[in-house]
Amino acid sequence: MNTAFATLLSLVIDGVAYGMMLFLISVGLTITLGVMRVVNLAHSAFAMIGGYLALWSMQHAGLGFFVAVPIAVIGTMLIGALLERTLYRWVYATSGLGQMLMTIGLAFVITALFKNLGGTQLQSVPIPPSLQGNWNVGPLSLSVYRAFLVGASAAVGLSLWLGLERTSFGAKLRASVDNPRIARCVGIDVPLVFSVTFAIGCGLAALGGALGSQFLPIEPYYGLKYLVHVLIVVAVGGLGSLRGSLYAGLLLGVIDTLGRYYVPALGAFVIYLAVLAILLIRPHGLVPRS
Repeated sequence: MNTAFATLLSLVIDGVAYGMMLFLISVGLTITLGVMRVVNLAHSAFAMIGGYLALWSMQHAGLGFFVAVPIAVIGTMLIGALLERTLYRWVYATSGLGQMLMTIGLAFVITALFKNLGGTQLQSVPIPPSLQGNWNVGPLSLSVYRAFLVGASAAVGLSLWLGLERTSFGAKLRASVDNPRIARCVGIDVPLVFSVTFAIGCGLAALGGALGSQFLPIEPYYGLKYLVHVLIVVAVGGLGSLRGSLYAGLLLGVIDTLGRYYVPALGAFVIYLAVLAILLIRPHGLVPRS
């Protein structure tokens, strides 16, 4: 294996890890936007909440990485469920424009709150010694943490697909979205199904924010700064398509990583050029919803 090919392979692996992290953060929005029909522009703020909860659990409570991250996910799910039971009930009743304005307003409120609580400096969740270092195979060097991130994201994606397609809860969710009146008639608690689904979406964002802080550092403006990345993954993948979000995350992650390395003059614009080209060819996304 020559050096140039090893460099390309390392960049592709880094891009896959970055893409899986984008998938983790955006898949919750794929569910709420594509399945529940809720335009939640505060979604990436829940990723920031998860990142901060994991960080503070480790710094102030002395918890380990593998305990702090699940606690952060559960904590964010509880916050999401509370907001869904209160503020989002008003959001559901408004038009698409109203949903956008109300949720972006909520994102600003969360940003201001965490700016006061956590300061403005960039931070990341410390990774444990067992996930540090590299695996070296000849000239190829593979980060242990990025391999862990890819494996964890793949497990979450598979679990989510099985949950939606092969469980009674997934069937209830689809029935509640397609025809809520008939769903209520057959005994499905539609508000409860939506609350649980929304909380799961927030938890997935929190997991992405906590695990992906090595790529996207935690800061108070996280929810607004990376909102565009989340939206383009959902748009390129196709609304409501888990498979599409996975493909879009991987494709955009690899393109962005390769673009920043091989075309540094264009830097961060490469991903936007790629999005423009993809949507010109497939305006309904890579996997449009049938």
